[in-house]
Parts: sequence; C-alpha cells; structure tokens
Amino acid sequence: MTQTPPPPHRAEIDGLRAIAVLAVVLYHFGLPGLPGGFVGVDVFFVISGFLIGGILWREKTATGRLSLGRFYLRRIRRLAPAYGAMSLAVLAVGWLVLLPYDFRETAKGVIAATVYLSNVLFFRQSGYFDSAAEDKVLLHTWSLSVEEQFYVFLPLVFLLLGRSRRGMILAFVALFVASLVSSIPITARAQPAAFYLFPFRAWELLAGVLLAIWRHERGTDWRLGAAPSWIGLALVLGAITMIRPDAGFPGWQAIIPVAGTVLLLINGRDTNMANRLLSMRGPVFFGLISYSLYLWHWPIVTLSRYVRGDSMSPVETGLWLALSVVVSWLSWRFIEQPVRRAQALSGRALLGAAVLVSVLLLGTSAVIFRSDGLPGRFGAQTQVHIAASGDFLQDFSRCNVPADGPLKGIEICPIGPAGQTPTLLIWGDSHLRAFYEGLALAAMEKNRAALVIWRAGCPPLFGIGKTENSATAAQNAACRSANDQIRDALDQMPDIRDVLLIGRWAYYATGTGSGIDAQNTITLTRDGPQAPQATILADALRSTVDTLSARDRNVFLLRQPPEIPQYAAPEIARDLAHRRLTPDAARRLGQVPTAQAKRRAASAQAAVAASGAQVLDPWPLLCDAFLCEAIQGGQGQYFDNNHITNTAARRLRTIFAPVFGKAPS
Repeated sequence: MTQTPPPPHRAEIDGLRAIAVLAVVLYHFGLPGLPGGFVGVDVFFVISGFLIGGILWREKTATGRLSLGRFYLRRIRRLAPAYGAMSLAVLAVGWLVLLPYDFRETAKGVIAATVYLSNVLFFRQSGYFDSAAEDKVLLHTWSLSVEEQFYVFLPLVFLLLGRSRRGMILAFVALFVASLVSSIPITARAQPAAFYLFPFRAWELLAGVLLAIWRHERGTDWRLGAAPSWIGLALVLGAITMIRPDAGFPGWQAIIPVAGTVLLLINGRDTNMANRLLSMRGPVFFGLISYSLYLWHWPIVTLSRYVRGDSMSPVETGLWLALSVVVSWLSWRFIEQPVRRAQALSGRALLGAAVLVSVLLLGTSAVIFRSDGLPGRFGAQTQVHIAASGDFLQDFSRCNVPADGPLKGIEICPIGPAGQTPTLLIWGDSHLRAFYEGLALAAMEKNRAALVIWRAGCPPLFGIGKTENSATAAQNAACRSANDQIRDALDQMPDIRDVLLIGRWAYYATGTGSGIDAQNTITLTRDGPQAPQATILADALRSTVDTLSARDRNVFLLRQPPEIPQYAAPEIARDLAHRRLTPDAARRLGQVPTAQAKRRAASAQAAVAASGAQVLDPWPLLCDAFLCEAIQGGQGQYFDNNHITNTAARRLRTIFAPVFGKAPS
C-alpha cells in the first residue's frame, strides 16, 4: 500500500514543545513565578492530537485504509526506547536509595506505565493517605498513559466510522464537546478524575485532531498575520504564570493553554516575529529533546530530593536541573535518534525488542512488588520505621456503595461475620480508618457484625459544617450532607443498637493540626450563633450523643490517641537510611512528653468527657506517666503524627471490649 508522505517539519512546533517541556521541568524544580507550569502537559496534548490526528486523517482520506500495524510500530519506535531506558534506570537507582514501601510503589508505577495505565493508578491513589507527589518516581507517566490510550482510541474511531468523511468529522466534534462539557463539572465534584482520566482529557487531544482535519480539508496553511500567534503565545505563557495548582484545575482553566496552542498551530506558517522566535535554535533544541527531557527530569527531581531531603541549595538544585538536560540530550542522541533512524531495524525486530524490554520491566517490577520492596537492604534500626511506613494498608474488599436504601451513595464497610445483620455502627474520620484492622479483628473475635463509615477530615457529628483548607468546596459540603443522611438513615435501621464515634477531636477543637501538619486548618460552623471552635465541638458532641440516645442507641466514643507532633514514619525511615538522622534523634522525634500531649488534647478531652457517651481510652496503652512513644516493644505504633498503624490497631482492640462485648438489647 502506498504510504502518504509525512508533512514538512515545522520548527515552530519544536519551539512550542520547548515552552511546554521547560514549563513543566522548571515548575517541578521549584522555579518561582511559574505556578502553572504543569499546563505544559496540556500543550503537549494538543500538539499530539494535531500531529497524530493529521497523520491518520491523511492516510485514511488518501488511501481509504489505515495500516494499524505501521502506525503502532511508529509509536513504538518513537516512544519505547527512551521509556524503557528510563524505567530500567529508575529501578536500578531505586534499589540503591528507595525505602521498601517506596520501591514497591515505584515498581507498581513501572508496571502500570508499561501497560499504559499509570493515569488510572495515580487516580486511584489520590486519596487521604496518598504519598506526596515528590515520592512518586513514575508520577509523570500519567500523561504518557493518557496519550497512549488516545493512540488506541483514535484509530478505533477511524475504523468504526471510516466509510463517511462527514460521519468521522461529526463524531470527533461530538466526542470533543462531550469530553469538554463533562470535564468542567467533574473537576468540582471529583478533581482527581478530571485531572488523570482520559475521558476528561480527551477534548484537549481532540482539539488538535479537529484542527488537523480542518487544515487538511481546507488544503491550505493559515497565514493570518502576527496577531493570532502573539495572542496564542500570551495565552500559553499567561496560563503558565497565572494558573494555580489547586482543585479548580483542569476545569474551564485548561481552555486557556489549549486555546493558545491551537492559535499557535493555526498560524504557525505565518512569518511573524512570534513564530520566528519559536523557530530559533535554542527553542528548537529543547523541542527536539522534549520527550526525553520530560521522561528523565522527574525521576531526577524525585530521587535527588529523596536522598538529599530539604537540604538542597539553589545551586545544587541548578546542578540537578543541568544534569536533567545532559541526560536527556544523551537519551535523545544515543537512544531516541538511532532507533528512529535505523532503517535496517525491521518491524519484527523492533516489536520483539519492545516485548523483551516490557517483559523485563514487568518481571523485575513484579518481583520487587511481591517482595514488598526488598526490605533486607536496610539496617535493623531503620527497619522499625520502614515497617511502620507501610503498616497502614488494609483490605477494603467488603466495602461498597449502596445504590439504594437509607445509606444510598455512602461507602459502607461491613466487618464481622458475613451474612449476619449488623447491630453496631462505627462512624468516624480517618482515625477510624487507622483503627479499621483492629476493629475488624475484634468484630470477628466477638462474633458481631458492624458497619463502618468513615470520611477523611469529616467529624462524625450532626448539625455542623466544616471548611478545611486541604479539601475542596464539594468535599466540605459533602461532609455535612452525608452526616445528615446518616442521622436520617438510623431511623430506618432498627437493628443498629450501638454507635461508636471515632475522630481527631483535638484537630476539631483547636482548628489546626500539630507539628508536621500544623499547616492544616479546619473551621467548624453550626446553624445559629457561632462560638469558639472548642465550644462548637463540645455542643455538637453532646447534641449528637443526645440525638442517638433519644433514638434508643447506646453511644460509645473513642478518646483520640495522643499526637506525637514531629513523627512521620516514612520521613524518619528515609532520613535514617540516608544518614540525615541519628538513631537517637529519630527516637526523640518519636516521643512527646505526656504532659505536652495532654495540653494539646485538653479542650477536646473536655468536650469528650462532657458528651454523655461512654468513653474508651487508648492512652494507657500508648503513654506512661512521662512519655508517649511512637515505637513500643520494637514495633511502630504510629504512621504519622496522629494516625496509628495496623500493628497498634490490633494491639489496641482490647479497648473496644465494652462495645463488641455488649449484647444487643
């Protein structure tokens, strides 16, 4: 079959790629003044749609067919070699420096990226206990997975609707509109889904596809003067310098860099100053190495910070940035280019090599994952904190979201004997999640079924609202609406005889976190006259207990475990492993004087004591008269400064005997 000739090289597109990749890279290296550098990914999406869509449209309209084999071999030749080299390097360096949990998660990231699903993985990980972005060595591959899913999706549209030119165009327009219209509201309701998942990003790629189709069908290059190019450049640069990395993105804000990129692509053939600037040697150089630079810079960012911590100076950061450019040039010059230009490398050999490298990556990563990150690489003193770092993962396979009934739309997690009617409701926030494994074990031991309902940062109380700086407006609003629904649902759940409330009461009483999470704030509000936060908490606790008691429920309330302000198991383990911290210093960070812990908890404890509920107290098992400690008996009791580990939850389950041991009346 005759191949359609490739379009002539457009240097200004390389310049546009340079803006996109440098925005992302400099943003990740923390250069001030570029809060929206991440929108470089959106620019890449439009360019990819324009180039790939144009290739497929020209082939389809010229020949009436698509050679999918040749198309995917081109994609493999273009993308696979540098990706394979980067992933193998990450695993090799990770073996030297990453702690077991992080090494395990990195291996999981390699598996997901290799099968084009890393965007789904990182979407699923974007929960309350998600690790910081800078710990995810393969996080940047989410956008590559979106593009790779696009490479599967786009040819399917051509194949399914290829008989009609008009039908294909209408289909692409409809898909573009559907994706754009759905992405804006979903950003407010479920921002991680809008950010990571292909259906809500497809419109950006389809904007490029439609532009390529329009250009081909008109049979012309637009030359519209300087204004469109300058406006497009202003929109892209404005997005990079003005958009903020918050829960409002992508939403409508993504239209700005997409529109700017479209204008620059439309008018790229015009000989104006903007296009001449983009076509200069410097921008073109970074455009040519943009794929390798995108691939390599993020592992260098994450692994350097992982080893060096917060101690890096601006000069050192600049050296790591320079290293990223050098490594990326080497990758482009000696990996990308030789494979792309190797005419003697047949499609069969190319495919075989790609399969071999993929199997190597998947097999190696599977071994790392199944061995929990090869923990034997580190010493005994570090091992304690390493174990605590990963000791919060739990089995939520029994959890579900009812499609009907009084708890419709609220995730519930049954514990205890399967098939038995639950007679106990355990309701709380992320502290309940931390106690989950101990509660589940107690429920089985006592042969009593219960329902667990937890929502991060949401106090299990009736009649109050909350505004938390780490939550979206939708999440804040959902807290009260869910709590109101639970209150009403109890009237329709007569089998529930006991209720256990678990929460981070000190956080709600003071309105702030402590120590390492002191930047977290929460404001409680109620109907009617406002009051100090501790008063609102005390009144809400008493009112909630009274409401439950009036409905003939026995109410139990867990006193919050003491907070250990400066402790975080992953950070302590990492600092020990890389000798930034001595064992004695680590031990001190895992301690807090009991008197200090009591002062932090004082206002919350007063509210708990006055609630009228039966209070369960874990403090005697976590503190003595002088100290509360994160490490006891050689085992980690805390994951961070306020959440206990599964090990601690199992040990502390005895305090729930009054709840599970009480026979339903």
